[in-house]
Amino acid sequence: MENTSLPLTTRWFRRERLQNGVSLIWEHHVSPDVHCNIWMVEGRDALLLFDSGMGLRSLKAEIQELAERPVICVSSHSHFDHMGGAWEFGDHRAHGAEADVFAGPTPANTLALDYVAEHHFSALPFDGFTASTYLLQAAPVTGCLDDGDVIDLGDRAFQVLHVPGHSPGSIALWEKKTGLLFSGDCLYDGCLLDDLYHSNRDDFIASMERIMRLPVETVHAGHFDSFGRARMHSLAAEYIAGRRKPGCPTG
Repeated sequence: MENTSLPLTTRWFRRERLQNGVSLIWEHHVSPDVHCNIWMVEGRDALLLFDSGMGLRSLKAEIQELAERPVICVSSHSHFDHMGGAWEFGDHRAHGAEADVFAGPTPANTLALDYVAEHHFSALPFDGFTASTYLLQAAPVTGCLDDGDVIDLGDRAFQVLHVPGHSPGSIALWEKKTGLLFSGDCLYDGCLLDDLYHSNRDDFIASMERIMRLPVETVHAGHFDSFGRARMHSLAAEYIAGRRKPGCPTG
């Protein structure tokens, strides 16, 4: 049964400014085990937006800079909680392995069918919203990314890392100068999902091993809190050893 008693909210996103020109944006009326971390990085020539949430409300309408400055929107992968708002941005980049999903998202191929439920919401994003009628807008990839590509913001550069496992086109972004790693769903401090319809556990392990070789200072992950190098190594080692099992309701 749909919950019609939830209030209609005027503010859907919250934002926290961190160090190194990084802001964390999240959909604070969606439960933490479902909403993703949306990362915005300030550059001289453009803003980098790494992931875009569920697409239930306009990011540009609430985050002023995204409407006023050039934006490079990069999707870590094509699951509903990470790519829903990408349709708003003319420059949308992602790995080509999932380009078909971005161009034709459905509740099934984005995992929305499995993870979007009424109890995940504490308010309505718009009048008449119900979890059962949640749909995504197509967000075709305007620039296909591959391993080793660079996202250039003018005064900052992020290397694209292809880190499959969670999904075939999963990517992370690495800034060598600051030691920042934006890991998407390749690594976060929670139960890692490797049993989805297009997951591959062997690829996941190889991606973990690759990340562990980087001189990372801070990991800004796709879900939950950021963490440092020691925690990164612990989480990756646990997964490789088979001690960090899937099971959390995260896309």
